[in-house]
Amino acid sequence: MIKFGNKARTACLVLVIAFSFLVVYYTIANVNVSVPTIGGVSDDFWIVIDAGHGGMDGGCSSADGVPEKGINLNILLNLRDLCRVFGYNVDVTRDSDVSIHDKGVKGIANQKRSDMDNRLAIFNRHSNALCLSVHQNKFTDPKYSGAQMFYSDNNPKNEGIARIMQQKFVEYLQPENTREIKLCGKELFLCYYCKNPTVMIECGFLSNPDEAAKLKTEEYQKQIAFTIFSGINEYLQQEMNSANTVS
Repeated sequence: MIKFGNKARTACLVLVIAFSFLVVYYTIANVNVSVPTIGGVSDDFWIVIDAGHGGMDGGCSSADGVPEKGINLNILLNLRDLCRVFGYNVDVTRDSDVSIHDKGVKGIANQKRSDMDNRLAIFNRHSNALCLSVHQNKFTDPKYSGAQMFYSDNNPKNEGIARIMQQKFVEYLQPENTREIKLCGKELFLCYYCKNPTVMIECGFLSNPDEAAKLKTEEYQKQIAFTIFSGINEYLQQEMNSANTVS
């Protein structure tokens, strides 16, 4: 459960500085800057962000060979900076192009297993957190496009987070996106075994030429980061409203 209390970032000066940064940084991305910020999240609350793949594991690729690992990382770095400016505690699974498998592990399969175990450990090391895994999608038919959220039913909050994130992508970036959020099983390791509220964010399809062209740009990556940030704030606002109602 997310706990709420007084926090220094509620000060007007912090909000003014943070909002000014947001306007300067994200106006160039042509995103409508209108996001509620939360002033009552407790000091022990964390936002944990995972950039899928990395190192020897490139993930899926666009038709011209651009792997998702770098796109995921750029989105993570932009999102991390946004969250930090607004005073949130942020943890990440990686901040460079690396696999985080244990040293000395041999073989790609074993390295991948170790990498995923270590990502899960980061997701679970904070008892009061929201966990987000950033990915790109791919399919054999290039006509498919649009972001899609995946969630596990092991936490009652997961579905609500997925719906909020899906709504934000439609609202800010993809008005024609009619994709539905999707329940996952053990095949999505981080989502299924994470103890905190978690969602996997598939930002778009690298197999779709038009969408891939956007996903590879710094501008669109910043737009995606802003969109996810907006979803984080809406989720926390709903949690705070719910806590106030109960109290």
